[in-house]
Amino acid sequence: MKKITLQQRRILLLLHILFAAIMFGVQVVFIILALTASVTDDPDVLHACYSIMHLLADSSVRASTIGTTVTGIALSMLTSWGLFRYYWVIAKEALTFVAILIGFIGLHEWTLRGISDHGSLTVHHTWLMVGITLQTLSIIIMYMLSVWKPGGKRKTPA
Repeated sequence: MKKITLQQRRILLLLHILFAAIMFGVQVVFIILALTASVTDDPDVLHACYSIMHLLADSSVRASTIGTTVTGIALSMLTSWGLFRYYWVIAKEALTFVAILIGFIGLHEWTLRGISDHGSLTVHHTWLMVGITLQTLSIIIMYMLSVWKPGGKRKTPA
């Protein structure tokens, strides 16, 4: 596959970083809203927190996850990194799969249940907090992998 120019690589990398920053920023908002929901006794505040989280799950989480994934795959395929040449790239791909599952399915479902079913809110809130924690950790680890690039290049079979 043809490699891209340095200028094209920089633009693609900038887009990738912007989508990743949006993804991380939304996670911070989720943490704040989930913590607020866990300590409030006001049903209106509780409903507002879950409604906002659900809106974010259906918009910013999806858009930033898709944007980060597409630009990440493009960077891998159009540069010397490759999709399976380096251990850190493979680890980021696995964590991206986790982020997609949690973001697209988990956060959407858990926030929707929190909005529609106030009777069992604690169960949904627990799963939501677990999901937010796993999502946040996976994003932080992906950032770390991008900076330190541990593990080096895979050995090619003889």
